[in-house]
Amino acid sequence: MATVGFHASHEQHPPDHLLRCVVLAEEAGFQAAMCSDHFHPWSERQGESGFAWAWLGAALQATGLPMGVVNAPGQRYHPAIVAQASATLATMFPGRFWLAVGSGQNLNEHITGDGWPVKDDRNARLLDSAAVIRDLWAGETVTHRGHVTVEDAKLYTRPDTPPPLYGAAITPETARWVAGWADGLITIAKPPDEMARVVDAFREGGGEGKPMILQVQLSYARSEGAAEAAAVEQWGTNILESAVLAELRMPGDFEAAAEFVRTEDLEGPVRISSEPRQHVEWIRSDIEAGFSSILLHNVHPDQETFIGDFGEHVLPQLGES
Repeated sequence: MATVGFHASHEQHPPDHLLRCVVLAEEAGFQAAMCSDHFHPWSERQGESGFAWAWLGAALQATGLPMGVVNAPGQRYHPAIVAQASATLATMFPGRFWLAVGSGQNLNEHITGDGWPVKDDRNARLLDSAAVIRDLWAGETVTHRGHVTVEDAKLYTRPDTPPPLYGAAITPETARWVAGWADGLITIAKPPDEMARVVDAFREGGGEGKPMILQVQLSYARSEGAAEAAAVEQWGTNILESAVLAELRMPGDFEAAAEFVRTEDLEGPVRISSEPRQHVEWIRSDIEAGFSSILLHNVHPDQETFIGDFGEHVLPQLGES
């Protein structure tokens, strides 16, 4: 049976609020959690950008939930530091932390002042970083000079069992590529035919039998109008093509690119509905597609109503399926 969890969006909420929310989510019956890892939000309206790694330690301590994060090693984060941070969390909370890695977005990475590489170079840097992280988790002394540079690094605090290392992919091409080296896949919800292409590519590329995590953007409120309005206001900047999302530099650039986004443009990338039964049907389809964990991100600002209503009307229905 798949687990259904809560996504903590650092771009939209202060970290203290998200900490209260993840505790409420566990009490409501959510079985897992994850958080974003941004330096900038996607828009000025979102307006937050708490530090994910500080929050993860607090959230893992405050709950008993398994939890993870999608990180972009290689520019803003040196992979040796990602290895150290993740090893420390996995040591303190055995079996409860997972790490996913992706090639990142200019939005967050440009702050170092380095140039933003083309996609092929970002992928090569990601593969180098993943290898460095794994070698450090294994206790090796690592020197590496390639797309990242590491010199005589060794982790002295390591968990008995390294955490899973997932690959983040949005397109079928990237999903096929990460299948060859990652322990599993994390992707985002799309219309069924598009999502099926990503899943098929992952399995065909070597991911058959590996776990798959799905991050679901949804907009839930008790009225359809409120759900639709929140989807456009909070997540209209995030439905652009993945190549565009990776290249834009500042929150204002995303707002300009999404100036004419309408509610109908969001249908598919964001699951908009005020009906809990509709969300049950969508999540059941995700489970049937083979996802082992579904992390729900309600883009509507009212997290407490979402957590309470899903705990009462959605999660119990999934337990019966």
